[in-house]
Amino acid sequence: MTRTESNNQWSGGIEAHPAHKKIRVQKSEGKILASIFWDQDGILHINYPPKGQTVNAEYYSCLLVNFNGILKEKRRGKVTKGVLFLHDKVGSHRPLTTQKKLAYLGFQYLDHPPYSPDLDPSDYHLFPGLKKQLKGRHFSSDAEVIAAAETWLDGQPTDFLLSGL
Repeated sequence: MTRTESNNQWSGGIEAHPAHKKIRVQKSEGKILASIFWDQDGILHINYPPKGQTVNAEYYSCLLVNFNGILKEKRRGKVTKGVLFLHDKVGSHRPLTTQKKLAYLGFQYLDHPPYSPDLDPSDYHLFPGLKKQLKGRHFSSDAEVIAAAETWLDGQPTDFLLSGL
C-alpha cells in the first residue's frame, strides 16, 4: 500500500514516479595504470604499462631491474644502507619470483600489514590528492592524463612526500 501525495490517502496501487531522465554518458578511454616509485625526496620513477599488459610477477621483476638503474642514477651516493620497499597487497608483489628478484638486487621489503589499509602511503597520501586534481576533467588522450598527473606530482612542495611517510 502506498500513500499518494495529492490526496494524502492510502491506495493499493503503485505510486506514480516522474519519468526517469536518461543521461548520455560519454565513453571514457579507460583507466591508465601507473606504478609510482617514490621516497621522501621525490618521485623516482613512474611506469605506465602498455594497454592490455598484465602487471604480473615477471613484468614487475623487469620493472625492478629498470628501477634499480634509475635509483642509482637519481640517488647517486645517497643509497648507502640499502633500499627498503613497502609493498602493498598487489598480486605481483607477493610471488616468490618477485621476492627473489628483490633479494638479488639487494632490496629489502616490508609486507603490507594485513587489515591495515591506512598504512599504505600511496593509498592514503599520494593518490587521493591526485584523484581530486583529475576528477571531473575531460581528457582527449592518455597522454593528456599522464601529463596532468605528472604536472600535479611535480608541483607538490618538497615536504609533501616526506609528510606521507
